[in-house]
Amino acid sequence: MNRLGQVAVITGVSHSKGIGAAVCLEFAKAGYDVFFTCWDAEEKWLKIFKKEIQDYGVVCNYIEADFRQQDSYTRVLNGVEATLGVPVILINNAAHSVVDGYKNLDVNMLDEHYAVNMRALMMLSVEFAKRFEASPFTAGRIINITSGQNLGPMVDELAYGATKGAISAFTSSLSAELAPLGITVNAVNPGPTDTGWMTNEIKKELLPKFKMGRIGMPKDAARLIAFLVSEEAEWITGQILHSEGGFLRS
Repeated sequence: MNRLGQVAVITGVSHSKGIGAAVCLEFAKAGYDVFFTCWDAEEKWLKIFKKEIQDYGVVCNYIEADFRQQDSYTRVLNGVEATLGVPVILINNAAHSVVDGYKNLDVNMLDEHYAVNMRALMMLSVEFAKRFEASPFTAGRIINITSGQNLGPMVDELAYGATKGAISAFTSSLSAELAPLGITVNAVNPGPTDTGWMTNEIKKELLPKFKMGRIGMPKDAARLIAFLVSEEAEWITGQILHSEGGFLRS
C-alpha cells in the first residue's frame, strides 16, 4: 500500500519526549502525512519538529487545540481537511491529568478531566467516522491511549483514572458500530512510560517492577500503534492492548 497522501491525526503532541511525538515520527517513516495537535507548546520546538517530520518526505501540519473547548474537535478536523485532506487514522493521545485524591477533588477539576479525556476523544472519534464514511476510503483506524485503569487503583488520580477508564468501554462499543465501515477501533495501554515526568527516584522505584529490565519508552508505544494501523492488523478491533513490558503492579 502506498501510504503517501494518506493522512494521520495525532492529538496531544506538545514536547519531544512524549508518546505523541514518537508516533508522529513513526508514521512519517512509514510514509503517512501527519497532522498533530498541541497545547501550550514552544513555538520554536514546533517548527523544528514539523521540519523533522517533513524530512521523511511527507506533508505535515499542526494546530493548537484546547480540548476543554466544546468545538475543539470540529476545529481540528476542519484544519486537517483544509490543509492535508480527509484523515484515515486518528490517534487519541491528548490527556489531562492533575493529582487530586478524595480530599481535593472538586467539580471544576472533574469537569476539566471529562472535557479532555472523554468528551473531546469521543467527539473526535465519531466526527472522524462520519467524514470517513463520506470519503472514498475503505480502511480506517482509531486508536485510543489508556493507562490500564482496570488493572489496579490509581491513588490520588480519581478524576484521571475514572475518565480514562471510560475509554475502554467506549472503544469496545464504537468498534462494533464502525466495523461495517472498515474502521478498526482499539486502545493501547503503554504502562508507565518515561515521557519526561519520571524523576530518578521514581525510576529507581519502578525499574524492579519491569521484568524486562528497563523502563518503558515512547518508542515502545509508537511501534505498537504503527502495527495497529497497518494492513496486517486489519482483523484486530475492539481490543484494549496492555503493552507494559511485564510490569508488575503488586
